[in-house]
Amino acid sequence: MKNFADKTVWITGASSGIGRAVAFAFAEEGARIILSGRRINALQNVADELSADSMVLPFEVTDFESLTDIVDQAWAWAKRVDILINNAGISQRSFAIDTEPGVYTHLLNVDLISPIWLTQLQLKAMADAGGAHIVAISSVAGRIGAPLRTAYSAAKHGLIGYMDALRSEVSLLHNINVTNVLPGSVKTNIARNALTADGTLRGMSDANIDDGDSPMECAKAILNAVKNNVPELIFAKGMELELIEMRHKEPEKLFTLAEQLGAQLARDGIPQ
Repeated sequence: MKNFADKTVWITGASSGIGRAVAFAFAEEGARIILSGRRINALQNVADELSADSMVLPFEVTDFESLTDIVDQAWAWAKRVDILINNAGISQRSFAIDTEPGVYTHLLNVDLISPIWLTQLQLKAMADAGGAHIVAISSVAGRIGAPLRTAYSAAKHGLIGYMDALRSEVSLLHNINVTNVLPGSVKTNIARNALTADGTLRGMSDANIDDGDSPMECAKAILNAVKNNVPELIFAKGMELELIEMRHKEPEKLFTLAEQLGAQLARDGIPQ
């Protein structure tokens, strides 16, 4: 079990949703919090509500040329980052056949390349500091290939693969623990902010997201996973959990169900 008092937790995508909730969960445990995202005012609002020391460090995750400087600023604040939570991301709601290639580039940069860069730029410092814990917020879509999410699933599958391989290299050798988090439906703006075929924002949510678990429930589960060094947290229930289990036990059944859903969506049209 870990004690988070005096630890520094850096959270990307911290202005809303799961990232915001994670900030409050760790702050309540006595951690210092670095809040990152694009919206400065929203980040400051979170900082003002936290019962902990915090730093607002805004940046655009795909501004790769600036990431080294951003990492330097984060480490200069408290001289270390004990827990990195790669949470920033964007989803998708479009058929592959209709989707412009640029949508794939942008989504992969946000959801996969950026967390890889942000992690890579800190590994040496984390090892030199005696260890750390890296959390990657993937998705149930990181295990299941669902229709309308080809780019998103590609990124989230890739993120799990990178983190699993990284764990094999740094856990025992450098005391850097790695946790993959696979949320199912959590009540956030992820569907509303998803990209459509031409890269514009969708602007509407999904019923399963609106009826999903609260971000704070997810955040508390993430905190406990870090406390107990859980390599993979699947925060899902009901059908979503059954589908993940089916992926391993009865993959052909899952593929058939996914194909049927894709065909149904094609007939009925993407919900608008």
